[in-house]
Amino acid sequence: MTPNSISDYQDRITEALVKFFGKDQRRIAHTLDVLRHAQQIAGTRIEADPDVLTAAALLHDVGIKPAEELYGYNNGPLQEKYGPPEAKRLLDEMGFPETKTAKVIEIIGNHHSRSRYDYVELEILKEADAIVNRAESQTGYQPDVRST
Repeated sequence: MTPNSISDYQDRITEALVKFFGKDQRRIAHTLDVLRHAQQIAGTRIEADPDVLTAAALLHDVGIKPAEELYGYNNGPLQEKYGPPEAKRLLDEMGFPETKTAKVIEIIGNHHSRSRYDYVELEILKEADAIVNRAESQTGYQPDVRST
């Protein structure tokens, strides 16, 4: 079945994300919090593509896992390097539209650095991620850096 609405894609991407991160509940929870905030912010930005925003929010940190497997740690540049190929693979597997996939991977490859793209979805993702990161730092959140 080909998804026909954002809720279909959201469910499928969320399932792929959970499978991808496995038992890393902190990363899954972070991502779901980012999605929630991004959707709230997008409510005031009608020009945002909900498919692109949802996919970018759910997959924005998939570069963490390969970076940690290769280097034992992750940071913004490594997430931006390793996230886009992982996101593309996951989106291609579910038949996400290619034109939207291209935009999603550009967003994921730019969500920690100075914006190279003038995408409202990138702006929203950065704002939502910053909100969640601030909240996590205030509660003493420490990411689980074990390889899975």
